[in-house]
Amino acid sequence: MDTQQKTGTPPYPDIPALIENDEREYRDPGIPSTVAVLGHPIHPLLVTLPIAFLLALAVTDAVYWLNKDPFWARASFWLVVAGFATTLPAALTGLMDFLRIDRVRKRTAGLAHLVLNITIIVLTGINLLLRLNNVVGAILPTGLTLSLITATLLGLSGWYGAELIYRHKIAVIGNSSRSEP
Repeated sequence: MDTQQKTGTPPYPDIPALIENDEREYRDPGIPSTVAVLGHPIHPLLVTLPIAFLLALAVTDAVYWLNKDPFWARASFWLVVAGFATTLPAALTGLMDFLRIDRVRKRTAGLAHLVLNITIIVLTGINLLLRLNNVVGAILPTGLTLSLITATLLGLSGWYGAELIYRHKIAVIGNSSRSEP
């Protein structure tokens, strides 16, 4: 399938600062992740856990807000613990690719993904610290607010992560150089 339109314009939107294209990358087979097992990138695998835990945290906080059942406060506590613990290996593998692959650092999506994920880790850490000695009392309004902000930032970070994979062909099975095409 031809990825170039007949008019010579890129087949995808190009909105500088949000989305950027490099026509050379359309024909590029891609850059493999620097953290992989048998060629399979580890970062996309690891991010599924903190995403699931932190999105579920926003849900359990909202359910607690609606019904005030302490069960949901305890569930939220363990979700924030699990979410924070699983962000660390996911962040480490992503940071290794960020530091080792030139194309990631040179794309707006790479920097945005990094900054959003650091913000998510910090907010999750604050959320966890607030709940350590006050599982029920920390949810309203601060815990819920932090959880909803974190869930929103996860969506934005996921968008930019997908930009890196699908538009810029990073962490895919390919044989390109880690520098520019």
